Amino acid sequence: MNRPTTFAVATVALGIDRLLKWWVGGHLVLHESRPLIGQTIRLTRVHNIGGALGIFPGSGALFLAVSGAVSLWIIVFLLRHKHQSALMGTGLALLLGGALGNLIDRISYGYVLDFLEIRGLFVNNFADVCVSVGTILVFIHVLFGGGKDRITR
Repeated sequence: MNRPTTFAVATVALGIDRLLKWWVGGHLVLHESRPLIGQTIRLTRVHNIGGALGIFPGSGALFLAVSGAVSLWIIVFLLRHKHQSALMGTGLALLLGGALGNLIDRISYGYVLDFLEIRGLFVNNFADVCVSVGTILVFIHVLFGGGKDRITR
């Protein structure tokens, strides 16, 4: 995957995240729920001041720094490496789009707007899904397809 395509995928992921959060912000009040797929998957507006799945509440500054550092690292990596495999490029693009989506929330509001509830488990957002899927794709690439990218001594 070439650099422009990778940045385009990241931009689309970020755009979808911002669009969904804009819609939720305008249509749901805090803690309001609406069924999406029965009562199992619902739209529930939550303001997350912690990390993924609400861990470490009140540590927003730490997660702001981590999101910023991860985003910067991915951008530098992509600028230094012209081509990646489709798996690695897609994974990095999703990680970048998701990290930037939550970074924008933390800078703008001091919290991350979560809204996708899997009843009884957690509430997250599209950016979180992108980060999760991106991480899985990068791990798959490193574990099974990234032999030529590994540093050997």
